[in-house]
Amino acid sequence: MLDEEEAKFGARRLARSLQKLGFQVIFTDFKVVNVLAVCNMPFEIRLPEFTKNNRPHASYEPELHPAVCYRIKSLRATLQIFSTGSITVTGPNVKAVATAVEQIYPFVFESRKEIL
Repeated sequence: MLDEEEAKFGARRLARSLQKLGFQVIFTDFKVVNVLAVCNMPFEIRLPEFTKNNRPHASYEPELHPAVCYRIKSLRATLQIFSTGSITVTGPNVKAVATAVEQIYPFVFESRKEIL
């Protein structure tokens, strides 16, 4: 897992590359404000059932977006859960994202598609 220091190092390298291309870059007040992670469950998920079992945290509008949006307010994390088992997690830091995945696993496991 990347930490904030590694992210800062990567951002500095990008700033240096932009400077070499002739752009004026000033690197100050670096702060990680959002972390995005993607994970895949080893099973598919029945989204209508998952949404029904997890209201009001889950919302699903298949006409607008193919994923369930699940929010964990205490972690300030948002998860996009797809029927394929792919989950995209956005949160304020790496710890919150990892905790969100740990918390959501039992709920998606309940709604997994049975393999025939």
